[in-house]
Amino acid sequence: MMGLVGIVIVFVMVFGGYLAAGGKLGIILHALPFEMMMIAGAAAGAFLIGNDAATVKHALRDIPLVFRGPRWKPADYRDLLCLLFSLIRLARQNPLAVEEHVETPAESAIFGRYPRILADAEAVALIGDTLRAASLNYDDPRQVEEVLDKRMEARDHHALQSSHALQTMADGLPALGIVAAVLGVIKTMAAIDQPPEILGKMIGGALVGTFLGVFLSYGFVGPFAARLREVAEADAHFYRLIREVLVANLHNHAANICIEVGRQNTPGHNRPGFADLEEALRALRQEPAA
Repeated sequence: MMGLVGIVIVFVMVFGGYLAAGGKLGIILHALPFEMMMIAGAAAGAFLIGNDAATVKHALRDIPLVFRGPRWKPADYRDLLCLLFSLIRLARQNPLAVEEHVETPAESAIFGRYPRILADAEAVALIGDTLRAASLNYDDPRQVEEVLDKRMEARDHHALQSSHALQTMADGLPALGIVAAVLGVIKTMAAIDQPPEILGKMIGGALVGTFLGVFLSYGFVGPFAARLREVAEADAHFYRLIREVLVANLHNHAANICIEVGRQNTPGHNRPGFADLEEALRALRQEPAA
């Protein structure tokens, strides 16, 4: 919603200010289709040249996140802590039993309580792989920590690809606007024998290219890239929470301590309250181990 409001404000303030100052939209509207074809078309082509097919698809798939925001909500963080608590408790009581849940999470009663988490293959794989690593009895838990750190680094790099690709496009748009403007000036120079009123309109149309390049870069594509980066960084906390809790488990802390470590490392706006989480965990403690 905030994204749509922002787009409306950009258009109203820019073009409203232009009209209020006595500007006329006729020249802009006349030149717009041709300038947009050159600038947006060149930007799209450069985007395809500079990125592989996977990055292009990733960026197009991520655009709606500008308006939807981060995937994981406060309730999801609470559910994740509850899920990890159930798995850690079961692993302490019956290490063999937990293998059934991580090997076939789709059939797991524990994972089945949290369908939003179960639907995320990345989160499920991270939980399963880390619990399997714990069962291998590493001499030093820091070995698993190093593996998880590298995995988190690779995941963050992949999640930020859309933002980087769009930011590169935003950086190039002003220059493409200048290219379109120069072509307009070349066209104008070819008609130098025309009267001043005609030349004025032609020069004004050429300058629309410079305007569009800067306007699209700083008004839309750049903010889109920044928002996607913000969303990717916000969602990364969800996966880092898995790391924090399961690393604490590797150090053989009590299950409730592991969960509290995760809760404390959750960003404040998504962090479940201690009482709220304790009530949810109390209900899980009363259930028999799966």
